[in-house]
Amino acid sequence: MNKVPQVTAVFWIIKVLTTGMGETASDFLAHVMDPMIAVALGALGLVISLAVQFRLDRYVAWVYWTTVVMVSVFGTMAADVLHVGLGVPYTEATPVFVLALAVILGAWYATERTLSVHSINTRRREAFYWATVLATFALGTAAGDLTATNLGLGYLASGLVFTALIALPALAHSRLGLGAVAAFWSAYVLTRPLGASFADWMAVSRARGGLGLGLGPVTLGWTLVILALVAYLTATTRRAIEA
Repeated sequence: MNKVPQVTAVFWIIKVLTTGMGETASDFLAHVMDPMIAVALGALGLVISLAVQFRLDRYVAWVYWTTVVMVSVFGTMAADVLHVGLGVPYTEATPVFVLALAVILGAWYATERTLSVHSINTRRREAFYWATVLATFALGTAAGDLTATNLGLGYLASGLVFTALIALPALAHSRLGLGAVAAFWSAYVLTRPLGASFADWMAVSRARGGLGLGLGPVTLGWTLVILALVAYLTATTRRAIEA
């Protein structure tokens, strides 16, 4: 049985929300505790959620999306450690993550001869899937910060840019014949800087061009919306099984 959800409108909405929540949650944890402890807790949460996800033999909404959230939090931390901790600029970190993603996808395709998310039904394919997801989060974090800071667009303008860009894979798929798999992963990468840009815009101070709502409140608000949507998916899935 496939271990990931169907790709629907709700899927994309939750995916974007998890990216923003992961961005602000990572920054919030780094502000309220020692950053190294925050990274360790993020890594521990990711390992535990992945362990639970891999033990299941079917898709379970709350387990899957908890794992996505932890990937989002830790993926943000990984990109931030590379930039803040090791001093690697976003102009260099972004190509590094692009290369990492390309290597993972290349190894996945060479091994399985498919990159489709509709056939995540073996442990090996699931491992490739989650490695790809982690790489997309790290890449999206670096790319979003690159446009917002290095290119000087700011968070709101960056969010609007990525809103426009995320429509391109769908248009290329419907109008230009781009394959469904390529369109999916292109859009998947773009959800990260899209959600993170708007979450940062809501959280940062007005002096930095934001709404000044704060990291904690934005994290909590986005988390509540995610929980509501996952509860909806759980209920609809249960009704479908019972029917």
